[in-house]
Parts: sequence; C-alpha cells; structure tokens
Amino acid sequence: MTTEGLTDDDRPVVLFLCVHNAGRSQMALGQFRHLAGDRAIAWSGGSEPAADVNPGVVTAMAERGIDISGEFPKPWTEEAVQAADVVITMGCGDACPVFPGKRHEEWELEDPAGKAVDQIRPIRDEIERRVRHLLDQVAVPVDR
Repeated sequence: MTTEGLTDDDRPVVLFLCVHNAGRSQMALGQFRHLAGDRAIAWSGGSEPAADVNPGVVTAMAERGIDISGEFPKPWTEEAVQAADVVITMGCGDACPVFPGKRHEEWELEDPAGKAVDQIRPIRDEIERRVRHLLDQVAVPVDR
C-alpha cells in the first residue's frame, strides 16, 4: 500500500507523536532521518498540531547540521499509526493512540515550548541518544 506517502517495502517505519508536533516529535523525526538516511522511514504528528515548528527547535537542530526548517506540524492519522512498525509518543498522554499488537514506547522528555535554545539543547541531545538506541533496536545501521 502506498497511500499518502505510506509504504509497504521492508524498511522499518517509525512514527513520532507529541501534542503539538512542533518540538520533540520534530526533533526526533529530523534526527531519525539524518541518522537512518533511506534505510528506514519516519513520520511525525500531533494530537493538537501547532501553527509552526518551534523556532528554537529549528535552531538547535541546525546546530547539528539537521535542517528541519521545511517541516510543519501535522495531525497524526490512524492510517499512519497502523502502517508504523514502532510508535513513539512524547507527552501526549491519552490523546496519542495505542493500538494492540503495535510496538509502542513513551519517551518522557521535557517539552521545549517556551524555552530558549540553551534549554532546548539537552532535550535535543537526549532525543539523539534515544533515536540512536531505537535505530540499533530495529537493526538500521547508523553511519554518522
């Protein structure tokens, strides 16, 4: 099935979800794509998408050579959740979906909303650590 960018090839698919899809899930998406390249697929979404990606998050990621300035907050869809092999939620509680039989992880991370770039960097770095671990778990080599 290839619908709205969904795929049925054998690459692992990870979906990153948070409330506004403006901070944590966008950093995770950017980091995942940067490290995995075309060896895996990642999407992101929010239960209540914001108008824009947090500018401090964009700056913090750019410091690592990862450009997420073209991203925008979007809602998650049931179709994307069903197509994902792994669903990572970050702070959206009951608003984020949990489907039986689907691998699900909750990453408890501080919300970067309203924080300065120097306060966002530790969150960015923790997300990178977790993304690297996730890529190892789904057997996707990282060459960076």
